[in-house]
Amino acid sequence: MTRGDKVQRYLLTVLLGATLLLTGPLAIAFTTVTVKATVLNPPSCVINGNQPIEVNFGDEVMTNKVDGKNYMQPVKYSLQCTGGNTNALRLQIQGEPTGFNPAALATAQQSDLGIELWANNARFPVNSWLNFTYPSAPVVQAVPVKKTGTTLAAGKFSAVATLKIDVQ
Repeated sequence: MTRGDKVQRYLLTVLLGATLLLTGPLAIAFTTVTVKATVLNPPSCVINGNQPIEVNFGDEVMTNKVDGKNYMQPVKYSLQCTGGNTNALRLQIQGEPTGFNPAALATAQQSDLGIELWANNARFPVNSWLNFTYPSAPVVQAVPVKKTGTTLAAGKFSAVATLKIDVQ
């Protein structure tokens, strides 16, 4: 191989390399990504006029009749929402569930007794969310339940929870 052939081969290699370097960026594909969003202003809601919600089962609850059906009571609350540009809301009853039923609030007095929650005629597990469209708020009910196979002691009972409203 002569010196001229070596120079020619070298120049050809440099030219080919330069061509690949210059055309490399042209081989990359580009596209435009458009992102659109709607920012919602949540409504301001007041639950039960900022007053506590109480469910009273009365003084006639018989320990042998607690079965998840007897003594069901409505959870009466009001909901007033203003402003915002969405009516898509969700409801949660936040509290401590029993160890035997995730839909029942634990009572402080008896570990085998709980208050089961229902919303719109279906069990409503504690700390779960239920979607709804305001002003049609969910119908919530509460009923005493006991752990299967247990005998309850007579006495007072109570449970505490927080009703929360949020945007879906």
